[in-house]
Amino acid sequence: MRGQRTAAWSPAAGLLAITVGVLIASNHVATAQTLGSLETPATPLVLKAQGSFFIGGERVEQTRTEVGDLGPEGHITIHQMYVRYMVPQDENGRLPVVMVHGATLTGKSWETTPDGRMGWDEYFVRRGHPVYAPDQVGRGRSGFNQAVFNNVRAGSVPAASQAPWLRFSDESVWPNFRFGPKTGEAYPDTQFPVSAAGELAKQAVPDMSFGMPQPNPTLRALSDLATQLQGAVLMGHSQSGRFPLDAALLNPGAARGLVLVEPGACPATYTAEQIATLATVPILIVFGDHRDTPTGLPTLPSWQDRFEACQALIGRLTAAGGRAEMFDPPARGIRGNSHMIMQDRNHLQIADVILQWIDERVGRRPAGTN
Repeated sequence: MRGQRTAAWSPAAGLLAITVGVLIASNHVATAQTLGSLETPATPLVLKAQGSFFIGGERVEQTRTEVGDLGPEGHITIHQMYVRYMVPQDENGRLPVVMVHGATLTGKSWETTPDGRMGWDEYFVRRGHPVYAPDQVGRGRSGFNQAVFNNVRAGSVPAASQAPWLRFSDESVWPNFRFGPKTGEAYPDTQFPVSAAGELAKQAVPDMSFGMPQPNPTLRALSDLATQLQGAVLMGHSQSGRFPLDAALLNPGAARGLVLVEPGACPATYTAEQIATLATVPILIVFGDHRDTPTGLPTLPSWQDRFEACQALIGRLTAAGGRAEMFDPPARGIRGNSHMIMQDRNHLQIADVILQWIDERVGRRPAGTN
């Protein structure tokens, strides 16, 4: 598939039909998720394997102070990346999909939605794709390097050397994730289940990405994971939206396809050589609706600005002979999708478009490949 030219991609009309079945009032009632509120699929999930493992990691020596005085000085491992995986019983040559979460979040983003529906991780597995969902290095179950905080506490280094821990307030999430123009006021056509916004808030974790060494160890870990998988589709979201691009530059042969879901940046700084490399990999960029909403975060560009930057990147890739495409739901009559598009009410419709793109643009493993 990689060397072939195909006709302009167009999702089947059946995937694009939509009916907005509910209007959300501004005085929505928040609901808490319970075990009884979780969706039970009609058919069982049949797996060949499931589990977790780590990619990468660096063994370093730390002082007693740096390890927190729990014991003597010694060696610990830092910068490892936790990966959770599910492999369906019947892969039939379908490629693994690696799903990477965004800022202040973890791999939970792709799991059960805040209102209890099946997440993209399970849905992609049910459609025959092995799914690998990491926590970024320094986040969630990947852990973080505590040394700098203990050194600041001991007074051996200045407080300014401690990187900030990032969190989004609930108030900033509403306009930035585009549930509505302001907190508690949802767009009439919003696809995000705003009554479960409190459950999304529970998914948030402290994010010390500004304290990561550069280049970010997650990029090498993603490239190494795709290599070990003998080729994979790399999917990033928001903060990690550009990660598939940067990981592909490390080993373009292992990145069989790239899906950028509402990327926080589509850099204009790639060199002509880097663009030529990325042009060898099929790329799909996905954005939701209401991009002209002020983010509530004045230090960041608007989502419309980011959309246009991604269109410019597509132009550069296409000019270099690449197969880069934009899936813009509003342009196809699909309205109301939020920044958390993988959790929206119509998230499986969006997933079907991505899955179709993988089938048509990326293809399957060659026969006889594990």
